[in-house]
Amino acid sequence: MVEAANHHPAVGPLRQVNAGLLNVGYAEAGPGDGRAVVLLHGWPYDIHSYDEVAPVLAAAGYRVVVPYLRGFGTTRFLSDTRLRNGEQAALALDVIALLDALGIERAVLAGFDWGARTAAIVAALWPQRCTGLVSVSGYLIGSQEAGKRPLPPAAELQWWYQYYFATERGRVGYDSYRRDFAKLIWRTASPKWTFDDATFDRSAASFDNPDHVAIVIHNYRWRLGLADGEADHAELEEQLAHGPVIGVPTITLEGDANGAPHPDPSSYAGKFTGTYSHRTIQGGIGHNLPQEAPEAFANAVLEVDAT
Repeated sequence: MVEAANHHPAVGPLRQVNAGLLNVGYAEAGPGDGRAVVLLHGWPYDIHSYDEVAPVLAAAGYRVVVPYLRGFGTTRFLSDTRLRNGEQAALALDVIALLDALGIERAVLAGFDWGARTAAIVAALWPQRCTGLVSVSGYLIGSQEAGKRPLPPAAELQWWYQYYFATERGRVGYDSYRRDFAKLIWRTASPKWTFDDATFDRSAASFDNPDHVAIVIHNYRWRLGLADGEADHAELEEQLAHGPVIGVPTITLEGDANGAPHPDPSSYAGKFTGTYSHRTIQGGIGHNLPQEAPEAFANAVLEVDAT
């Protein structure tokens, strides 16, 4: 059942729908019979990253769906006892369940950070559900085995929060200082983006989700092999560990001032075997690319769908 909760002023009606393990909160804009595009946010961000992207796509005739990921905003688990699992396969299955619940057979998938990884997994494992992919920072599918391998010291430094989250002190610290932590990540990941308090506060409210800390901590501990996933996802994770190629039309994007850890585009170009192009967006654009450069992001969606 889909029911409207209230109105999201920039994107459209904020709705709730039971999908798989979750009651998913999502904003929707554009005609209900339009070609579908699903926009996926990352951490520590939320659906407001697409405030200026969604209206452009809706005006072009798309049905635009912008869900809160598990652990964010109004999305809730249907069971109180289910593991608050942040592993990559779980988030991808959430997208498949959402498409099914909304009656969407195929959609363009676009995202950054956690959202980019999730979109890429769906494109790789369920290409019949994905008409095109827009992925900030390219190919982010990983594995626990890869996460166990040490990096050069300068690269390890960029992942400081992952190692902090591996400790109980880090879990308690994140729970105690969610907003301060998120604001620090926003500033370091997008060092040239000048955002005001109102912009930050709109997104920070989504971190009050009761499952937020558990999902975030599990996500990063799982990557390092310090937390188990769910047995139901083991087969999918095995496929992902082999780094599957992506054959759907794809555009990858990168900001010229991304302060978050990200791979060099040359390292992943070979992962895309269909129509493919990469663009570096100039002008001091950081990690939260759809919010910092909404026109470039929206144009990439339109162009990949026209391929």
